[in-house]
Amino acid sequence: MQQEKSEEDHHSRLINVTAKDLTAGNRRLVEVPYTATISHAMNTLVANSISALPVAAPPGHWIGAGGSMIMESDKQTGVVRKHYIGILTMLDILAHIAGEDSDLSDLDRKMGSQVSSIIGHCLEGLSLWTLNPNTSFLECMEVFGKGIHRALVPVESSIESSNTIAGVELIESASAYRMLTQMDLLRFLRDHHFDDLKTVLSRSISDLKAVHDSVYAITERTTVSSAINVMKGALLNAVPIVHAPDVPQEDHLQLINGRHRKVIGTFSATDLKGCRLPELQTWLSLTALEFTEKATGKERDVVSCGVEATMEEAIEKVVNRGVHRVWVMDQQGLLQGVVSLTDIIRSLRSALL
Repeated sequence: MQQEKSEEDHHSRLINVTAKDLTAGNRRLVEVPYTATISHAMNTLVANSISALPVAAPPGHWIGAGGSMIMESDKQTGVVRKHYIGILTMLDILAHIAGEDSDLSDLDRKMGSQVSSIIGHCLEGLSLWTLNPNTSFLECMEVFGKGIHRALVPVESSIESSNTIAGVELIESASAYRMLTQMDLLRFLRDHHFDDLKTVLSRSISDLKAVHDSVYAITERTTVSSAINVMKGALLNAVPIVHAPDVPQEDHLQLINGRHRKVIGTFSATDLKGCRLPELQTWLSLTALEFTEKATGKERDVVSCGVEATMEEAIEKVVNRGVHRVWVMDQQGLLQGVVSLTDIIRSLRSALL
């Protein structure tokens, strides 16, 4: 009985959780070779319902993203079989499709390019991290609270313990990896009720300083192509679509200040996950609002909360709806700010410390 009680105490404390626990239920890594076409990579993303995947190449031919040397090696012999050279995200594919020479009739040729040619179109694809399996939950929070969206965690690490700041490694060789994301972290928190988190989760997002006041938006007249190009430039994966009848024509081609405006939709890179090529070809010239309704099959679906929402409510919304941010509204339903997964993790960690 005493043994059972102490095990229960162990698991009810966040301090005892490691990266290995966080990835225990995750499937083996979904990846593509560097020679895969963009079309094949997009099909892989769609089939697995994910928005990013690592790109693998033979060892010794490439410099990894950010100078990383993350290798997969044979479990028995330790011989290196492949080198992960970067992360391919949905936004990379979008930026490639809607690039400077966005001749939509040439979409087949663009989708036939090798994935290695577009890694790093967007900044996120250039960062590739691993976390030691023994990295503590708080150290994982430190990494993800700085805006790193995902990291590879070796199933068995060749490195004894994390020997760099907050467990981030740029060199690792293991026989297998699993992906750990910001969403995994928050899903774990939602599913496990930790005693040392109860008080923090009951505080409001405003009180915890999780709300970003500045929020960029596009208008109801911004086309998909324009939206993708401005998102790429600002390193954004999603933007609110706002009602802006008062802005001049040229402002529909760029990001505007969304504060105090009515949100009528969200345009997100992940909305394209369900698209087939023929549809994409015809949809790029639509407005982002029309596209969102066609692609998601949901009318103007906006995930939002009030400024006084609790942290627990914010986590519940992002995890249940599978989104990476919540728009924050005032009592009149006008946009006040945004809370991203990075903001949630950063402010939670800060409050816990």
